[in-house]
Amino acid sequence: MGTQQQQLEDWTQRLLRSLELEGTEVDIDAVLDLAAAAAHNVVRPAAPLTTFVAGLAAGLAAGSGQADEALAMRAAIRAAQRECDAAGAGEQK
Repeated sequence: MGTQQQQLEDWTQRLLRSLELEGTEVDIDAVLDLAAAAAHNVVRPAAPLTTFVAGLAAGLAAGSGQADEALAMRAAIRAAQRECDAAGAGEQK
């Protein structure tokens, strides 16, 4: 069936097609790193929630014209990563 990375790439492309988002670039490693940070610095179930909220924020920013898709995704992941890091350091907002 291929390597795990290839399976993730194939799955991502399948999801993008299913959601009519072909051509959208997804930084799989950045998303997985964010999920790991949320799982380790907050609580494990925060991983899917964090990646969903970051994706929602990116989609809203791109859809409203605030930023192109790539910039919106990078900014959302970066902001969520900062929050995960802060949670891991014991900071409360």
